[in-house]
Amino acid sequence: MRFEPSEQIERLPEQFFASLSRKVQKRREEGQDLINLGQGNPDQPTPEPIVEKMRGAAENPEYHKYSPFRGYEFLKKSAADFYQREYGVTLDPKTEVAVLFGAKTGLVEISQCLLNPGDTALLPDPGYPDYLSGTALANAETAFMPLKKENNFRPDFRQIEEDVLNRAKMMFLNYPNNPTAGTATTEFFEETVRTAVQHHICVVHDFAYGSLGYEGEKPPSFLQTPGAREVGIEMYTLSKTFNMAGWRVAVAVGNASVIEMINNIQDHLYVSLFGAVQETAAYAFDHGAEMAEDILNVYESRRNVFIQALHDHGVAVQSPRGSFFVWMEVPKGYTSASFTEELLEEAGVVVAPGHGFGSMGEGYVRIGLLEEEQRLKEAAARIAGVAVAVK
Repeated sequence: MRFEPSEQIERLPEQFFASLSRKVQKRREEGQDLINLGQGNPDQPTPEPIVEKMRGAAENPEYHKYSPFRGYEFLKKSAADFYQREYGVTLDPKTEVAVLFGAKTGLVEISQCLLNPGDTALLPDPGYPDYLSGTALANAETAFMPLKKENNFRPDFRQIEEDVLNRAKMMFLNYPNNPTAGTATTEFFEETVRTAVQHHICVVHDFAYGSLGYEGEKPPSFLQTPGAREVGIEMYTLSKTFNMAGWRVAVAVGNASVIEMINNIQDHLYVSLFGAVQETAAYAFDHGAEMAEDILNVYESRRNVFIQALHDHGVAVQSPRGSFFVWMEVPKGYTSASFTEELLEEAGVVVAPGHGFGSMGEGYVRIGLLEEEQRLKEAAARIAGVAVAVK
C-alpha cells in the first residue's frame, strides 16, 4: 500500500542542504578530490573541557530519567548569566528563557506558535531556508525583505509596502547574516524596534553567529536594543560559539509571552534534552569564554588567509565582518547555479549557489570557511582558475 502525505507535508519546501549534501556524497564516491565549502557545519571538534564535562555528566543516573519538560533551571540560569555578562541584558530564567533542541527546531516551531493559516511573516531574501519550513507548516503567507549590497544586506523597512507591514505578524532577522555575512548596527536594530511597535510585529532574531565578529567588533544582540524584549525574542545556539553543532542545544530568550508559547508547543513534542547535554551546555555558557575566543580567532585567521589568496589570484571579493561565510559575486556570464556547477566539475570546489537562499541571492555563491588554511588557499586558487578565465 502507498499512503498519501498530508497537505502540511506537501507544503514543505525541498530541503536545500540535503540536496547539496547528496550531490557532494556522490562525487566523493566517484573518487573526486573535493574541497567542500558548501555547508555550514563547523569542522573543528568541540573543545576538550566541554567534552570532558559531558563524560562525567553522562554517568549521573538522575539524567537517565526523563528530563523536566521545560528543561533544567540551571541551564536557563546559565544562559541568563551569559546574556548579562556578554550583552548587559537582564533576563528572568523562569519566564524569559526556553531550552531548544537546537536553534533550527526553534526557528521552525516559532511560526506554529505565532501564525494562523493565512497570516503573514516577513522573511529576509536571501535567508536561511528553514524559515520557510516553519511558515509552510503553519500554512502562513510570506513576504520577502530584499537584502541588497547597497544597503549592507539589511532590509530597508521604508521600501516595504505599508499594507504588508500592517498584515505582518512576525519578522525573521539574522545577524551576523547567513548567507550574506552582513552585520547589524545599533541604529538598524533601533529602527527594527520602532517598526515592530508601529505595526505590532513579533521579531525573531536568529543569533546563530553571534560570537563571530571580526576586527574587534562584537556583534550586537537584538535584546540590547531598548524596547526589543517588548517586541520579540532571540535564538542563540551553542553550535558555532563552542563548535557544538551535533549536540543540538540552543536557547530562546526574550519576550515572556512568546517564550511561554515555545514552552507550550515543546511540552507536546519533547521531554526536553538529555540532562547531561544540558549540564554540559550550562558549563559552556559559564566557563567557555576563552574557548569561544579561540574558535573566533581560528575563523578570523582563515578569513584573512582566504580573502588574501583570492586577491593574490586577481579575484575581488568583499571581506566578511561576521559569520564564517564569504558571499561572493559570480563572474559575468554565470548564474549562481552555473558557476556552482563549474566549480564542482572543473575545480572540485563545493559552494552553495545563492539562489538556493532566495531570489535575491541570484548572482552570488556562499563559501564556508570550514577547512584548514592550506586547503582554503588551494580552494582560492581553484576558484580563481575558473573565475579569472572568464574575464
